[in-house]
Amino acid sequence: MKVLILGGTGFIGRNLVERLVSKGHDCLILTRKVGISNKPKVAYLYWDGVDFTPHYNKFDECDAVVNLIGETIGKWPWSETHKSKVVSSRVSAGKAIVEYYNASKKKPSVIIQSSGVGYYGNSSVKGLDESATSGKDFLSDVAVKWEASTAALDSMAGVRRCVIRTSLVLDKHQGVLPLMALPVKLFTGGRLGIGNQGVPWIHIKDEVGAIVFLLENASCSGVYNLAAPQQVSNSEFIAAIAKVLGRPFWFPVPAFLLKVLLGEMSDLLLTGQYVQPKRLLESGYLFEYPALEPALTEIYN
Repeated sequence: MKVLILGGTGFIGRNLVERLVSKGHDCLILTRKVGISNKPKVAYLYWDGVDFTPHYNKFDECDAVVNLIGETIGKWPWSETHKSKVVSSRVSAGKAIVEYYNASKKKPSVIIQSSGVGYYGNSSVKGLDESATSGKDFLSDVAVKWEASTAALDSMAGVRRCVIRTSLVLDKHQGVLPLMALPVKLFTGGRLGIGNQGVPWIHIKDEVGAIVFLLENASCSGVYNLAAPQQVSNSEFIAAIAKVLGRPFWFPVPAFLLKVLLGEMSDLLLTGQYVQPKRLLESGYLFEYPALEPALTEIYN
């Protein structure tokens, strides 16, 4: 299989490329970075983030598309300009993909469309599955528009679309885990705010494993929560980090302090969801790391 990847040089994208190549697949990666050298089974193609037209002939060689592209949400502060870029970068990429599919005679048969569990908004409901409704905050709005950007492909003959609502992806050096673990390493780790907000999470190996699973299984389509089966609160999440690192768990961080320091961006830490990967499990995916403590133990070796 030859897979076209948007966002293939990012955190998840790099790990996905490595997994695909290890399974014998070829990757064509669109990137705004220049001067990246091709390597066996991986080719890089410069893209301005808006117009696919110059590359249509290259895309016609591909069997699948994975759309991971989007301005990072984790950049401080959440100014109105940055929030606009977060939305527009996702919508523009989705629009370009749909335009390509409409113009192409040989369409890739599957597309993986990124989204996030922020779709569900702030919720204390346990076991949220893919049938739950969207929330009302900024992160929910981003996810709704992100998913909608390629929704037109659902009615296109011969094309199946899988939407992945991704949780916090855990890795030792990348993503949010190093930031969340830092206070624990400095012996000042504790719950954030009241601590009962859900923290949906997934090990990086399961994140890319699930994406490859959806690519390779023709019976899979629709929305999938990419979250580990074990649902934990913020207090439980930070306590697990402390246990694995052999550090104390004692200093809670007041919500008002995070709001003063981070503004609206504090929602990333003070709100959450208890998300269940119902459809992924029903489809037969087997998690390498379904529970948090073994996942953290593997990450910190």
